[in-house]
Amino acid sequence: MQKQSSFLIALAFTFLTLSSPAFCEDKLPVLQSDEPQAEKPYYSDNDKKGYWWQDIKPEKKEVKKEEKKEEKKARKLPSLKEYPPEKLWTMHPDDFHPLMQDFLKRAVQNPTEQNVKEYYTVMDIMRRKSMAFTNVTGYVMQKYPELSVDKDYPTVIPGKNALLIMQIKEITSLIRNSRDDFALLYFYSPVCPYCQKQDGILKYFIRKHEWEVKKLELESNTALASSFGVSTVPYLILIYKHSKDFIPVSAGVIAIDEMEMKIYKGIRLLKGEITPEEYNLYEFEKERGSSFNIPYQTTPNTSLPAEVQR
Repeated sequence: MQKQSSFLIALAFTFLTLSSPAFCEDKLPVLQSDEPQAEKPYYSDNDKKGYWWQDIKPEKKEVKKEEKKEEKKARKLPSLKEYPPEKLWTMHPDDFHPLMQDFLKRAVQNPTEQNVKEYYTVMDIMRRKSMAFTNVTGYVMQKYPELSVDKDYPTVIPGKNALLIMQIKEITSLIRNSRDDFALLYFYSPVCPYCQKQDGILKYFIRKHEWEVKKLELESNTALASSFGVSTVPYLILIYKHSKDFIPVSAGVIAIDEMEMKIYKGIRLLKGEITPEEYNLYEFEKERGSSFNIPYQTTPNTSLPAEVQR
């Protein structure tokens, strides 16, 4: 009974304390306005919106426009109805050739009698045009012989024989007259079978032209060989005694007639009588006014190593 009485007394005291004016003035918040406040929806009183308080705008998916596929244009194949013979005969070559290819493609794609016939009709016009050009060329060369190379390089046997005789005579004469100003360096190896064959050819050349030929064994003269760029044997080099210039004659075995021709051309080049552009011209051709004369001069860019100069 005493416990119940104590509980009731404590409950009554608490009620009286909370309901007193002093407690309400000190503990409860005072409203700034007597007007009733409108009820706000959820999240409306917060600047942060959306989930995780972020204003996330949904991404706009770009709708890719399907590219319109260009429709393949149908190939228009030619027909002789559109190209009469008179038009084909005077057509520019740059236009005629692709047109003929189109006629060929049409005939291959659909090999009917008409398509094949039209292709060979166009080809026949091309052959006739080529024949006309060849005929006019023959006429022009006969009327204007200075435009022809027949005077320098004859095509008939008597003319060819006469040309060969003049060439041999000039080669032999120039080589013999140049033996005091030029010489040959000959790199060889005693175990090289090709060098043995070249030895015999050189002996004949020395007897014929009385030239000086200096033999150099490759293994004993590696530094000198390297300065000339020699990497194989047999190797022949033409040197000009009055300058630093030189020119290779051959790498490997070379026959006597070819060796004489290259030495002849090398002599003229090193002496400045011809330019590289005139390398294959003979002196008698220049004197006669060859069709291949070059009207300007250049200087060969070759020089001897210091060891040979000494």
